[in-house]
Amino acid sequence: MYSEKVMDHFTNPRNVGEIENADGVGEVGNAKCGDIMRIYLDVEGDIIKDVKFKTFGCGAAVATSSMVTEMVKGKTIEEALQITNAAVAEALDGLPPAKMHCSNLAADALHEAIKDYHEKHQKA
Repeated sequence: MYSEKVMDHFTNPRNVGEIENADGVGEVGNAKCGDIMRIYLDVEGDIIKDVKFKTFGCGAAVATSSMVTEMVKGKTIEEALQITNAAVAEALDGLPPAKMHCSNLAADALHEAIKDYHEKHQKA
């Protein structure tokens, strides 16, 4: 059974969409379940000013994507790197064991977007 928070983020996902000319984009997928997540970052200074996501997957995948965007908006890149899959699941008041991999994807997509941001903005 899903928590009320999971159902809320699934039925009313926050920050859905794309950011044109994003400072960082991360995409991860799980071939086993078919879930694919893409996260876009807009970074100013060292602060994540905006974040959007596009997810193809189950309700838990959409909910974890939505939650991770809420967790990082306004945070520094370093703070965002500290977000773990367990923290995403905890913020949603838990996920069924069979859906825990969805929180892994959300945190991984975020970390991939940050990695892309670092690669695009390396100091020469």
